[in-house]
Amino acid sequence: MELLQKYKEQEPEIVFEWTDQETNAKGWVVINSLRGGAAGGGTRMRKGLNREEVISLAKVMEVKFSVCGPNIGGAKSGINFDPNDPRKDGVLKRWYKAVIPLLKNYYGTGGDLNVDELKDVIPITQELGLWHPQQGIVHGHYKSNEGERIEILGQLRQGVSKIVEDPRFTPSVSAKLAVADLITGYGVAESVVHYYDLYHNTGLKDKKVIIQGWGNVAAAAAYYLAEDGAKIVGIVDIAGGIIRPEGLSFEEVTYLYLNKKGNKLVAPDMLSFEEANEQIWNLEADVFIPGAASKLVTREQMDALIVKGLQVVSCGANVPFIDDQVFFGPTAKNTDERISVIPDFIANCGMARVFAYLMQSHALLTDESIFSDVSQVIREALENTRKVNANNILISTTALTIALEKLLGAESVIK
Repeated sequence: MELLQKYKEQEPEIVFEWTDQETNAKGWVVINSLRGGAAGGGTRMRKGLNREEVISLAKVMEVKFSVCGPNIGGAKSGINFDPNDPRKDGVLKRWYKAVIPLLKNYYGTGGDLNVDELKDVIPITQELGLWHPQQGIVHGHYKSNEGERIEILGQLRQGVSKIVEDPRFTPSVSAKLAVADLITGYGVAESVVHYYDLYHNTGLKDKKVIIQGWGNVAAAAAYYLAEDGAKIVGIVDIAGGIIRPEGLSFEEVTYLYLNKKGNKLVAPDMLSFEEANEQIWNLEADVFIPGAASKLVTREQMDALIVKGLQVVSCGANVPFIDDQVFFGPTAKNTDERISVIPDFIANCGMARVFAYLMQSHALLTDESIFSDVSQVIREALENTRKVNANNILISTTALTIALEKLLGAESVIK
Protein backbone atom coordinates (compact mmCIF):
# COMPACT_ATOMS: atom_id res chain seq x y z
CA MET A 1 0.00 0.00 0.00
CA GLU A 2 1.70 3.18 -1.24
CA LEU A 3 0.17 5.50 1.35
CA LEU A 4 1.34 3.29 4.21
CA GLN A 5 4.89 3.18 2.88
CA LYS A 6 4.90 6.97 2.55
CA TYR A 7 3.58 7.35 6.10
CA LYS A 8 6.14 4.91 7.53
CA GLU A 9 9.02 6.70 5.84
CA GLN A 10 8.11 10.15 7.16
CA GLU A 11 10.49 11.17 9.92
CA PRO A 12 8.77 12.21 13.17
CA GLU A 13 8.74 15.94 13.80
CA ILE A 14 10.23 15.75 17.31
CA VAL A 15 12.21 13.05 19.12
CA PHE A 16 13.15 13.87 22.72
CA GLU A 17 15.66 11.48 24.32
CA TRP A 18 16.39 11.16 28.04
CA THR A 19 18.89 9.20 30.11
CA ASP A 20 18.23 8.79 33.82
CA GLN A 21 21.24 9.76 35.92
CA GLU A 22 20.33 7.42 38.81
CA THR A 23 19.48 4.18 36.98
CA ASN A 24 20.01 2.63 33.55
CA ALA A 25 16.60 3.89 32.37
CA LYS A 26 16.36 5.54 28.97
CA GLY A 27 13.28 7.30 27.59
CA TRP A 28 11.89 8.91 24.48
CA VAL A 29 9.02 11.24 23.62
CA VAL A 30 8.24 10.87 19.93
CA ILE A 31 5.92 13.46 18.39
CA ASN A 32 5.07 12.30 14.89
CA SER A 33 3.66 15.74 14.06
CA LEU A 34 2.23 18.83 15.71
CA ARG A 35 -0.85 18.59 13.51
CA GLY A 36 -3.44 21.02 14.86
CA GLY A 37 -0.83 22.59 17.14
CA ALA A 38 -0.48 19.67 19.55
CA ALA A 39 0.11 15.92 19.87
CA GLY A 40 -1.04 13.22 22.26
CA GLY A 41 -0.11 9.72 23.35
CA GLY A 42 0.39 7.72 26.54
CA THR A 43 3.48 6.76 28.52
CA ARG A 44 4.61 3.14 28.59
CA MET A 45 7.43 1.36 30.39
CA ARG A 46 8.96 -2.00 29.65
CA LYS A 47 12.37 -3.61 29.72
CA GLY A 48 13.81 -3.72 26.21
CA LEU A 49 11.71 -0.93 24.73
CA ASN A 50 13.53 1.11 22.07
CA ARG A 51 13.24 4.30 20.06
CA GLU A 52 11.82 2.54 16.98
CA GLU A 53 8.94 1.06 18.98
CA VAL A 54 8.04 4.50 20.33
CA ILE A 55 8.11 5.95 16.80
CA SER A 56 5.76 3.19 15.63
CA LEU A 57 3.35 3.80 18.47
CA ALA A 58 3.35 7.56 17.89
CA LYS A 59 2.31 6.96 14.28
CA VAL A 60 -0.45 4.60 15.46
CA MET A 61 -1.70 7.37 17.76
CA GLU A 62 -1.92 9.83 14.87
CA VAL A 63 -4.07 7.39 12.93
CA LYS A 64 -6.16 6.79 16.05
CA PHE A 65 -6.85 10.52 16.44
CA SER A 66 -8.06 10.61 12.83
CA VAL A 67 -10.77 8.15 13.97
CA CYS A 68 -11.69 9.42 17.43
CA GLY A 69 -10.48 13.04 17.48
CA PRO A 70 -9.25 15.58 18.35
CA ASN A 71 -7.63 16.70 15.09
CA ILE A 72 -4.05 16.59 16.43
CA GLY A 73 -0.76 14.78 15.87
CA GLY A 74 0.24 11.45 17.32
CA ALA A 75 2.87 11.02 20.02
CA LYS A 76 4.12 8.46 22.53
CA SER A 77 6.38 8.33 25.55
CA GLY A 78 8.42 5.20 26.19
CA ILE A 79 10.83 4.28 28.97
CA ASN A 80 13.20 1.34 28.73
CA PHE A 81 13.13 0.12 32.34
CA ASP A 82 11.85 -2.91 34.25
CA PRO A 83 8.42 -1.90 35.66
CA ASN A 84 8.87 -4.43 38.50
CA ASP A 85 11.99 -2.65 39.74
CA PRO A 86 11.29 -0.94 43.09
CA ARG A 87 12.89 2.25 41.69
CA LYS A 88 10.08 2.63 39.11
CA ASP A 89 8.35 5.51 40.93
CA GLY A 90 11.55 7.55 41.09
CA VAL A 91 12.25 6.94 37.41
CA LEU A 92 8.77 8.15 36.48
CA LYS A 93 9.08 11.28 38.64
CA ARG A 94 12.41 12.22 37.05
CA TRP A 95 11.02 11.43 33.58
CA TYR A 96 8.00 13.69 33.95
CA LYS A 97 10.15 16.45 35.43
CA ALA A 98 12.31 16.31 32.30
CA VAL A 99 9.37 16.45 29.86
CA ILE A 100 7.20 18.95 31.76
CA PRO A 101 7.90 21.81 29.28
CA LEU A 102 6.37 19.69 26.49
CA LEU A 103 3.39 18.74 28.67
CA LYS A 104 2.68 22.38 29.47
CA ASN A 105 2.72 23.60 25.89
CA TYR A 106 1.85 21.07 23.17
CA TYR A 107 2.00 17.43 24.31
CA GLY A 108 -0.64 15.50 26.25
CA THR A 109 -0.05 12.08 27.79
CA GLY A 110 -1.80 9.39 29.81
CA GLY A 111 -1.31 5.83 30.98
CA ASP A 112 -0.13 2.92 28.85
CA LEU A 113 1.63 -0.40 29.34
CA ASN A 114 2.85 -0.68 32.97
CA VAL A 115 2.09 3.00 33.66
CA ASP A 116 -1.26 3.71 35.30
CA GLU A 117 -3.24 6.83 34.43
CA LEU A 118 -4.69 7.30 37.91
CA LYS A 119 -1.92 5.93 40.14
CA ASP A 120 1.13 7.20 38.25
CA VAL A 121 0.54 9.84 35.57
CA ILE A 122 -2.00 12.17 37.19
CA PRO A 123 -0.47 12.36 40.70
CA ILE A 124 3.09 12.89 39.45
CA THR A 125 2.21 15.52 36.84
CA GLN A 126 -0.05 17.39 39.25
CA GLU A 127 2.79 17.49 41.77
CA LEU A 128 4.87 19.11 39.03
CA GLY A 129 2.27 21.83 38.49
CA LEU A 130 0.04 20.48 35.71
CA TRP A 131 -3.72 20.73 36.05
CA HIS A 132 -4.00 17.60 33.94
CA PRO A 133 -1.57 15.53 31.79
CA GLN A 134 -3.58 16.55 28.70
CA GLN A 135 -2.92 20.24 29.43
CA GLY A 136 -0.50 20.61 26.52
CA ILE A 137 -3.21 19.61 24.02
CA VAL A 138 -5.67 22.07 25.52
CA HIS A 139 -3.02 24.80 25.35
CA GLY A 140 -1.66 24.00 21.90
CA HIS A 141 -4.76 22.88 19.99
CA TYR A 142 -7.74 24.69 21.43
CA LYS A 143 -7.68 28.39 20.61
CA SER A 144 -10.06 29.19 23.42
CA ASN A 145 -10.02 31.88 26.07
CA GLU A 146 -8.71 31.34 29.58
CA GLY A 147 -12.17 30.58 30.99
CA GLU A 148 -12.87 27.91 28.36
CA ARG A 149 -9.47 26.29 28.93
CA ILE A 150 -10.13 26.13 32.65
CA GLU A 151 -13.53 24.54 31.96
CA ILE A 152 -11.99 21.89 29.70
CA LEU A 153 -9.20 21.09 32.16
CA GLY A 154 -11.80 20.77 34.90
CA GLN A 155 -13.80 18.33 32.79
CA LEU A 156 -10.66 16.28 32.13
CA ARG A 157 -9.78 16.17 35.82
CA GLN A 158 -13.28 15.11 36.78
CA GLY A 159 -14.15 12.82 33.89
CA VAL A 160 -11.09 10.58 33.60
CA SER A 161 -10.95 9.75 37.32
CA LYS A 162 -14.74 9.66 37.73
CA ILE A 163 -15.89 6.60 39.66
CA VAL A 164 -18.32 4.58 37.54
CA GLU A 165 -21.57 4.29 39.50
CA ASP A 166 -23.97 3.07 36.81
CA PRO A 167 -24.19 -0.74 37.25
CA ARG A 168 -24.59 -1.17 33.48
CA PHE A 169 -20.97 -0.15 33.00
CA THR A 170 -19.03 -1.60 35.95
CA PRO A 171 -18.37 -5.10 37.33
CA SER A 172 -18.87 -3.74 40.84
CA VAL A 173 -20.15 -0.40 42.11
CA SER A 174 -18.51 -1.06 45.49
CA ALA A 175 -15.10 -1.64 43.87
CA LYS A 176 -15.05 2.08 42.93
CA LEU A 177 -13.59 1.57 39.47
CA ALA A 178 -12.89 4.71 37.45
CA VAL A 179 -13.64 5.53 33.82
CA ALA A 180 -9.91 5.19 33.06
CA ASP A 181 -9.90 1.64 34.47
CA LEU A 182 -12.70 0.39 32.24
CA ILE A 183 -13.16 2.44 29.10
CA THR A 184 -10.52 0.97 26.78
CA GLY A 185 -11.60 -2.62 27.45
CA TYR A 186 -15.21 -1.54 27.05
CA GLY A 187 -14.42 -0.11 23.63
CA VAL A 188 -12.65 -3.32 22.56
CA ALA A 189 -15.74 -5.33 23.55
CA GLU A 190 -18.05 -2.86 21.80
CA SER A 191 -16.00 -3.17 18.61
CA VAL A 192 -16.84 -6.90 18.60
CA VAL A 193 -20.52 -6.18 19.33
CA HIS A 194 -20.71 -3.73 16.42
CA TYR A 195 -18.73 -6.03 14.13
CA TYR A 196 -21.19 -8.90 14.57
CA ASP A 197 -24.15 -6.58 14.17
CA LEU A 198 -22.83 -4.86 11.03
CA TYR A 199 -21.15 -7.77 9.26
CA HIS A 200 -23.18 -10.80 10.43
CA ASN A 201 -26.45 -9.32 11.75
CA THR A 202 -26.06 -11.33 14.96
CA GLY A 203 -25.32 -10.78 18.63
CA LEU A 204 -22.59 -12.28 20.83
CA LYS A 205 -24.58 -15.04 22.53
CA ASP A 206 -22.42 -18.18 22.80
CA LYS A 207 -19.59 -16.73 20.68
CA LYS A 208 -16.34 -18.30 21.93
CA VAL A 209 -13.60 -15.86 22.92
CA ILE A 210 -9.87 -16.22 23.67
CA ILE A 211 -8.23 -13.46 25.73
CA GLN A 212 -4.50 -12.71 25.74
CA GLY A 213 -3.45 -10.67 28.77
CA TRP A 214 -5.32 -9.73 31.95
CA GLY A 215 -4.53 -6.08 32.51
CA ASN A 216 -7.10 -3.30 32.45
CA VAL A 217 -7.81 -3.64 28.73
CA ALA A 218 -7.97 -7.43 28.36
CA ALA A 219 -9.79 -8.10 31.64
CA ALA A 220 -12.40 -5.38 31.07
CA ALA A 221 -12.97 -6.56 27.49
CA ALA A 222 -13.53 -10.09 28.77
CA TYR A 223 -16.01 -8.85 31.38
CA TYR A 224 -18.10 -6.84 28.88
CA LEU A 225 -18.02 -9.63 26.27
CA ALA A 226 -19.20 -12.15 28.86
CA GLU A 227 -21.91 -9.73 29.96
CA ASP A 228 -23.11 -9.63 26.33
CA GLY A 229 -23.42 -13.43 26.24
CA ALA A 230 -20.05 -14.51 24.85
CA LYS A 231 -18.21 -17.50 26.32
CA ILE A 232 -14.61 -16.93 27.45
CA VAL A 233 -12.97 -20.27 26.59
CA GLY A 234 -9.35 -19.38 27.29
CA ILE A 235 -7.21 -16.76 29.02
CA VAL A 236 -3.42 -16.65 28.75
CA ASP A 237 -1.45 -14.19 30.84
CA ILE A 238 2.18 -13.87 31.86
CA ALA A 239 1.18 -15.20 35.29
CA GLY A 240 -0.61 -18.28 33.91
CA GLY A 241 -3.84 -19.20 32.24
CA ILE A 242 -7.25 -20.86 32.19
CA ILE A 243 -8.50 -23.25 29.51
CA ARG A 244 -12.26 -23.83 29.59
CA PRO A 245 -13.61 -25.08 26.20
CA GLU A 246 -17.21 -24.95 27.46
CA GLY A 247 -16.75 -21.34 28.56
CA LEU A 248 -16.43 -19.55 31.89
CA SER A 249 -19.65 -18.32 33.45
CA PHE A 250 -20.29 -14.59 33.63
CA GLU A 251 -19.93 -14.83 37.41
CA GLU A 252 -16.52 -16.51 37.04
CA VAL A 253 -15.29 -13.84 34.63
CA THR A 254 -16.50 -11.11 37.01
CA TYR A 255 -14.67 -12.80 39.89
CA LEU A 256 -11.46 -13.03 37.85
CA TYR A 257 -11.71 -9.35 36.93
CA LEU A 258 -12.26 -8.17 40.49
CA ASN A 259 -9.51 -10.40 41.91
CA LYS A 260 -6.70 -9.65 39.47
CA LYS A 261 -3.46 -8.50 41.10
CA GLY A 262 -2.35 -5.43 39.19
CA ASN A 263 -2.24 -6.67 35.60
CA LYS A 264 -1.99 -10.36 36.48
CA LEU A 265 -4.52 -13.18 36.45
CA VAL A 266 -5.15 -14.87 39.80
CA ALA A 267 -7.27 -18.03 40.00
CA PRO A 268 -7.30 -21.32 41.92
CA ASP A 269 -5.81 -24.25 39.96
CA MET A 270 -4.46 -21.88 37.31
CA LEU A 271 -2.29 -23.42 34.61
CA SER A 272 1.28 -22.24 34.24
CA PHE A 273 1.99 -19.81 31.40
CA GLU A 274 3.80 -22.56 29.51
CA GLU A 275 0.86 -25.00 29.81
CA ALA A 276 -1.76 -22.40 28.91
CA ASN A 277 0.26 -21.00 26.00
CA GLU A 278 0.70 -24.49 24.57
CA GLN A 279 -3.01 -25.35 24.73
CA ILE A 280 -4.80 -22.09 24.01
CA TRP A 281 -3.93 -21.78 20.30
CA ASN A 282 -5.65 -25.10 19.59
CA LEU A 283 -9.01 -24.07 21.05
CA GLU A 284 -12.06 -23.52 18.87
CA ALA A 285 -12.95 -19.82 19.08
CA ASP A 286 -14.84 -17.17 17.14
CA VAL A 287 -13.12 -14.13 18.66
CA PHE A 288 -9.52 -13.44 19.69
CA ILE A 289 -8.58 -10.41 21.82
CA PRO A 290 -4.82 -9.77 21.86
CA GLY A 291 -4.77 -7.47 24.89
CA ALA A 292 -1.32 -7.87 26.39
CA ALA A 293 1.89 -6.19 25.20
CA SER A 294 2.75 -5.20 21.63
CA LYS A 295 4.31 -7.62 19.13
CA LEU A 296 3.45 -10.93 20.81
CA VAL A 297 1.14 -12.75 18.37
CA THR A 298 2.88 -15.01 15.85
CA ARG A 299 1.88 -16.26 12.38
CA GLU A 300 1.83 -19.84 13.71
CA GLN A 301 -0.62 -18.89 16.47
CA MET A 302 -2.93 -17.12 14.02
CA ASP A 303 -2.76 -20.02 11.56
CA ALA A 304 -3.78 -22.44 14.32
CA LEU A 305 -6.75 -20.30 15.43
CA ILE A 306 -7.96 -19.72 11.85
CA VAL A 307 -7.90 -23.47 11.13
CA LYS A 308 -10.14 -23.91 14.19
CA GLY A 309 -12.69 -21.42 12.82
CA LEU A 310 -11.65 -18.00 14.16
CA GLN A 311 -13.77 -15.19 12.67
CA VAL A 312 -12.49 -11.93 14.13
CA VAL A 313 -9.51 -10.40 15.93
CA SER A 314 -10.13 -7.21 17.90
CA CYS A 315 -6.80 -5.59 18.76
CA GLY A 316 -6.81 -4.55 22.40
CA ALA A 317 -3.04 -4.10 22.30
CA ASN A 318 -1.34 -1.64 19.99
CA VAL A 319 0.58 -3.35 17.18
CA PRO A 320 -0.13 -6.87 18.53
CA PHE A 321 1.54 -8.98 15.82
CA ILE A 322 5.15 -9.99 16.34
CA ASP A 323 6.60 -8.88 13.00
CA ASP A 324 4.78 -5.57 12.70
CA GLN A 325 6.71 -2.35 12.42
CA VAL A 326 4.34 0.60 12.28
CA PHE A 327 1.18 -1.22 11.22
CA PHE A 328 1.22 -4.05 8.76
CA GLY A 329 3.94 -6.64 8.91
CA PRO A 330 3.49 -10.03 7.24
CA THR A 331 1.40 -11.59 10.04
CA ALA A 332 -1.06 -8.69 10.25
CA LYS A 333 -1.40 -8.55 6.47
CA ASN A 334 -1.89 -12.29 6.12
CA THR A 335 -4.50 -12.38 8.90
CA ASP A 336 -6.36 -9.37 7.48
CA GLU A 337 -6.58 -11.10 4.09
CA ARG A 338 -8.10 -14.27 5.60
CA ILE A 339 -10.43 -13.16 8.43
CA SER A 340 -11.76 -9.98 10.04
CA VAL A 341 -9.22 -7.87 11.95
CA ILE A 342 -10.49 -4.79 13.80
CA PRO A 343 -7.38 -2.61 14.00
CA ASP A 344 -6.01 -1.20 17.23
CA PHE A 345 -6.69 2.40 16.21
CA ILE A 346 -10.42 1.60 16.18
CA ALA A 347 -10.77 -1.17 18.76
CA ASN A 348 -8.76 0.35 21.60
CA CYS A 349 -9.42 4.05 21.03
CA GLY A 350 -11.63 4.31 24.13
CA MET A 351 -9.34 6.37 26.35
CA ALA A 352 -8.26 8.65 23.49
CA ARG A 353 -11.92 9.22 22.67
CA VAL A 354 -12.75 10.02 26.29
CA PHE A 355 -10.06 12.72 26.24
CA ALA A 356 -11.53 14.14 23.01
CA TYR A 357 -15.07 14.00 24.44
CA LEU A 358 -14.04 15.78 27.66
CA MET A 359 -12.34 18.52 25.65
CA GLN A 360 -15.69 19.59 24.23
CA SER A 361 -17.30 22.61 25.82
CA HIS A 362 -20.01 21.71 28.36
CA ALA A 363 -19.48 17.94 28.07
CA LEU A 364 -22.05 15.88 29.98
CA LEU A 365 -20.14 13.99 32.67
CA THR A 366 -22.37 10.96 33.22
CA ASP A 367 -21.36 7.31 32.88
CA GLU A 368 -23.95 6.78 30.15
CA SER A 369 -22.85 9.78 28.09
CA ILE A 370 -19.11 8.92 28.31
CA PHE A 371 -19.46 5.18 27.59
CA SER A 372 -22.12 5.65 24.91
CA ASP A 373 -19.98 8.22 23.12
CA VAL A 374 -17.08 5.74 22.89
CA SER A 375 -19.37 3.02 21.59
CA GLN A 376 -20.86 5.32 18.96
CA VAL A 377 -17.47 6.52 17.68
CA ILE A 378 -16.26 2.93 17.27
CA ARG A 379 -19.46 1.95 15.48
CA GLU A 380 -19.18 4.92 13.11
CA ALA A 381 -15.59 3.96 12.26
CA LEU A 382 -16.70 0.43 11.37
CA GLU A 383 -19.70 1.74 9.43
CA ASN A 384 -17.41 4.04 7.41
CA THR A 385 -15.11 1.12 6.71
CA ARG A 386 -18.00 -1.09 5.61
CA LYS A 387 -19.26 1.60 3.21
CA VAL A 388 -15.94 1.37 1.34
CA ASN A 389 -15.52 -2.40 1.67
CA ALA A 390 -18.56 -4.52 2.57
CA ASN A 391 -16.55 -7.74 2.78
CA ASN A 392 -15.51 -9.16 6.15
CA ILE A 393 -11.86 -9.36 5.12
CA LEU A 394 -9.38 -6.51 4.59
CA ILE A 395 -11.17 -4.49 7.27
CA SER A 396 -7.88 -3.20 8.73
CA THR A 397 -6.45 -2.40 5.30
CA THR A 398 -9.58 -0.44 4.39
CA ALA A 399 -9.77 1.43 7.70
CA LEU A 400 -6.08 2.30 7.55
CA THR A 401 -6.38 3.60 4.00
CA ILE A 402 -9.30 5.83 4.99
CA ALA A 403 -7.25 7.21 7.90
CA LEU A 404 -4.11 7.77 5.83
CA GLU A 405 -6.08 9.53 3.09
CA LYS A 406 -7.33 11.90 5.76
CA LEU A 407 -3.86 12.46 7.23
CA LEU A 408 -1.94 12.70 3.97
CA GLY A 409 -4.64 14.31 1.84
CA ALA A 410 -4.43 11.60 -0.83
CA GLU A 411 -7.03 10.12 -3.12
CA SER A 412 -8.21 6.55 -2.59
CA VAL A 413 -5.60 3.91 -3.37
CA ILE A 414 -7.13 0.88 -1.66
CA LYS A 415 -5.56 -2.22 -3.16
